[in-house]
Amino acid sequence: MKAAILTQTSKPLEIKDISFSTLQRGQVLVKLSYSGVCHSQLMEARGKRGEDKWLPHLLGHEGTGIVNEVGADVSKVKVGDKVILGWIKGEGINAKPATYKYGTEIINSGNVTTFNEYSVVSENRLVKLPDNIPMDIGVLFGCAIPTGAGIVMNEIIPKDNSTIAIFGLGGIGLSALMASQLFKCKNIIAIDIEDSKLELAKEFGATHIINSLKDDVKTRLLEITDGVGVDYSVECSGVAKVIEIAFQSVKNNGGLCVFASHPQNGDKVSLNPYDFICGKQLKGSWGGSSKPDIDIPKLAQLYLDGKMPLEKLIDKKYILDDINDALNDLENRKVIRPIIVIDENLG
Repeated sequence: MKAAILTQTSKPLEIKDISFSTLQRGQVLVKLSYSGVCHSQLMEARGKRGEDKWLPHLLGHEGTGIVNEVGADVSKVKVGDKVILGWIKGEGINAKPATYKYGTEIINSGNVTTFNEYSVVSENRLVKLPDNIPMDIGVLFGCAIPTGAGIVMNEIIPKDNSTIAIFGLGGIGLSALMASQLFKCKNIIAIDIEDSKLELAKEFGATHIINSLKDDVKTRLLEITDGVGVDYSVECSGVAKVIEIAFQSVKNNGGLCVFASHPQNGDKVSLNPYDFICGKQLKGSWGGSSKPDIDIPKLAQLYLDGKMPLEKLIDKKYILDDINDALNDLENRKVIRPIIVIDENLG
């Protein structure tokens, strides 16, 4: 099969034909239809997550496809099922990561990879694709939607008439924004450096937008909240300094900042301890505390009901041979969520 392989960090992925071994207990062979590309994978490819001890290896952790074969004791899916592949652990066997070969060379992988035509996936990284969800839209349920929407729906659960600020409008930030408008928030404030993304945020329910290159964010947020600060902030930019601002922007006595972004390895966040004494709260989020087998069907229904216009997140598609173009475009903020077309005839 064809696969995009990371052979050296900060170098383009290499497209090669590799082979996979016999399935082990709890493993599932999936023929991929589509894959997503997110900032986490971009940072790994660029070497910004520290030393990579697993080179050469495969990448990609969100996708859709059809089950081609199942290993021993797999009961969650069967051959022919359409599935969503994602990195967040769900129900089922946590199988060991697969290894692949390029000639005699071992190619490593994690429990799920999607920059390849076929993937040997751990059973607990799969969820059946809900009925009536297109394969390309289904990709978003592998990472962006459960993380971004999960932060709001599972962790924050905004109170009526509260104010929430979303920092960074990539796939996760816009997913958090869409989830925010499902609650009775007084103000939903979108913050980014790209005017095009801010305009899209208004379509998703933002009541206010702030371009942080043109306005002082903390000043504008105080103006909007009559000097109090926001009740909640969600930080998705991947910049350490922005985490600081998002935390400083929440109100005293109960303001909560949640971040799910990945600043590069070695970056530090500097915070004033007095802010914690004043009752401001900061927490990180691991996948929006989502339980894929429970949350994905709920999120899919919101999409089908027209409450989450996920198709607007997909602004450009690429073929697998052009995976490096997708990574470059994401890095240069030319796209929100690149989608890799692997075999569109599957769905």
